[in-house]
Amino acid sequence: MDDEQVSSGEESVRDAVERSRSGAPAVGEVVRDRFDTDEVFQRIIAAADEEIDTGTRELFFSALAGGFAITLTFLIYSSMNAKTDSPVIASLLYPIGFIYIILGGYQLYTENTLPPVALVLERLASFPALMRTWVIVAIGNFAGGAIGALVLAYTGVFSPEAATAAIGLSQKGIETAPIDLFFKACFAGLIVAGVVWLDFAARDTISRFFLVYIAFLMIPLGDLFHVVVSFTELMYLFYVGEAALAPGLFGFVLPVFLGNTIGGVLLVTIVNYFQTTERRLESAREDGIERQLSVREWLGGGSVGRTYVPVDKPRRRDDEDE
Repeated sequence: MDDEQVSSGEESVRDAVERSRSGAPAVGEVVRDRFDTDEVFQRIIAAADEEIDTGTRELFFSALAGGFAITLTFLIYSSMNAKTDSPVIASLLYPIGFIYIILGGYQLYTENTLPPVALVLERLASFPALMRTWVIVAIGNFAGGAIGALVLAYTGVFSPEAATAAIGLSQKGIETAPIDLFFKACFAGLIVAGVVWLDFAARDTISRFFLVYIAFLMIPLGDLFHVVVSFTELMYLFYVGEAALAPGLFGFVLPVFLGNTIGGVLLVTIVNYFQTTERRLESAREDGIERQLSVREWLGGGSVGRTYVPVDKPRRRDDEDE
């Protein structure tokens, strides 16, 4: 075997190793320890393609776990506020619930403003499919937050001091004007969607941990609002008799919900989408297969398109025999 054949064989092995099971790049094409914008986008598309096809039960229970994990943030943030007068020290463990969710692979509504939307922008998934994913994840997150708030309200998990701090922190959001809540939530949505984008650019767990930690530390320090945390706070106030449910939902949770969504979709997802090049679409059509949905399917169907991320399928024994 000559040197050229050996080199070609090594390249094939390396290419196989450097692609994840989904077919998206596992390392950068030019610089091996980093991804360019197109490669990050391709990894996001591969993950979104798998996520949007997830069954309702799996999606809901993953979101339920994510919503309950937010209780950890509410618990530790209230407890730390009860122990110190320093807002910086009190915020140090605020990101813990988000670290559980993102590193654990659970579903979070604000995290879903990036991958599924990118899939829809590429016409690889329909708008109804996106709405289905959003609704299931939001319901699961809110159910998990409501259960967590119930536990905190009717058990002795909170110390009396922490319970008082929890009420004070939650009422702060209730007393904020809806328009201010909306714009603060837009910045929080930007942070979360930005974290998702950067998370797909990271190669190891340690980098992802510090990325998530630093990013979500900005929410309490910037006096911003995240919808699942806000819903958990409202439910806690409702359980302890400090707030009415309907006014809290419309005056507190809804503005935060809209702000997080618009901030994540407009300020990050669409901007990041349009900064990627047309190379990915050219490679998508190299084999002559039309993978994108028709306009009718895209706007009104419940279908999901055929991802352009190359997936190497194992050969069948029949093919080998031939």
